[in-house]
Amino acid sequence: MKKTVIGAIALLGALTVTPASAKETISAVGSSSVTPLMEVFSETYMKTNSSVFIEVQGPGSSAGVKAAKNGSADLGMSSRNLKSSEKESALVEEVVARDGIAVVVNPKNGLKGLTTEQVTAIYKGEVTNWKDVGGADKPIVAITRDTASGTRGAFEDIMKLKKKISGKKVSAISQRAQVANGNGALKTMVASNPYAIGYISLGTVDGSVNALDINGTPASVDNVKNGSYQVARPFLVLYKEGKPTAETQKFLDWMLTDEAQAIVEKKGYISVN
Repeated sequence: MKKTVIGAIALLGALTVTPASAKETISAVGSSSVTPLMEVFSETYMKTNSSVFIEVQGPGSSAGVKAAKNGSADLGMSSRNLKSSEKESALVEEVVARDGIAVVVNPKNGLKGLTTEQVTAIYKGEVTNWKDVGGADKPIVAITRDTASGTRGAFEDIMKLKKKISGKKVSAISQRAQVANGNGALKTMVASNPYAIGYISLGTVDGSVNALDINGTPASVDNVKNGSYQVARPFLVLYKEGKPTAETQKFLDWMLTDEAQAIVEKKGYISVN
């Protein structure tokens, strides 16, 4: 009997999780454009910081702003500047990277570039055939992102795709434009349609799509850095002032280190250093 009791105590001791071995979870919620970079940040950070587990979700920038404000996530992610209605004195905005927005077409399209005016006219539905902008005599299939997307918000601001209705600013993007949920979905839609046009994070451009020159300037990291390619936006991490735990603050500080910013460059985004 004595042996059984000692055995049970030993087993209980083995099963008890000591505070030192319990991992703290840090949640990051928001932009689907920032998500791929945040996932690499998290994986890299967790390799050398075993005391935390970082979970990343990408429902969109608007959701990220809300999550940071209401505390449902430790960190919010946004791939656009905050609207004046979203700003709060207690909400801290940290730029962790910068990114260009590439206007992309199918590799079979053959078109090399467009002006900002042409892109705007296409998305307003004023230009509907590729022949009107130097391409083939084929209908244009414009693809946009959903309204919660930070990429869409930034794209609308840069391309002047907003209009006022009853004193309120709303999207001027044509109702006929197809809607994609996420960078990956939009890229797939353009890659599978020779007559499609879309816009995605510059850091996610690959061989499946062609990034167009805008106003004669190629979409490249160097051109975003030197200011000649102006279709660009910040990657923001948001949090309530005084709210981050010690572990969350350590992760925030790490994102601005040379190690983390080297990852930014390697992934095709633009370092803040």
